[in-house]
Amino acid sequence: MASSYGTDADKSSLRSNYLVARRTIPARSRLESDASIRGALEAFPLFSEAPLVLTYVSRDAEVGTRPLIEALLSRGRRVAVPRVDLEAHDMTFHEIGSLDELVPRTMRILEPAAGAPVVTAPEMVGSVCLVPGLVFDGAGHRVGYGGGYYDRFLAFYPGDKIGLARTTMLSSNPLPTDGHDIPVDFIATEGAVWSCRSR
Repeated sequence: MASSYGTDADKSSLRSNYLVARRTIPARSRLESDASIRGALEAFPLFSEAPLVLTYVSRDAEVGTRPLIEALLSRGRRVAVPRVDLEAHDMTFHEIGSLDELVPRTMRILEPAAGAPVVTAPEMVGSVCLVPGLVFDGAGHRVGYGGGYYDRFLAFYPGDKIGLARTTMLSSNPLPTDGHDIPVDFIATEGAVWSCRSR
């Protein structure tokens, strides 16, 4: 795996460094990496057989999810994406039938419009959740954007958690963690999906 910025780096420093590093990756390289990640994910039985996929809607230089969302919906798969409530400091997932149903909301992130059907906890049993992050380590810990929305959601999520990461987003050093941090179960990277559970 790629080297991190050191075990003594705090989350804020790591976040800043990886944001800069991510922006320097050429667009063509990102697209090629993301296509390889998508191929590995679609060949992963836990993902391909899941009755419901929860996923973030990619923006900027994140690992792209929009082509994946479109492909899943075209095959009749159930897909849900997050909607953030800033006042409640909460995040819920809502089922969509098309990317056209999304509207720019918090920080101009595309989210389901008001009234989109909420996915309940019982419906999430057996599902998978694709989790964003700036960097992941071998134990499945990650540094995100600092809002804590995913950690609060994942603390009670009953399905399997899969991080999406280019190899440049993988740290050979353990990442700093807090008591509320929730690791992912698997990481999908270029050409492979590997388990974090036994680490």
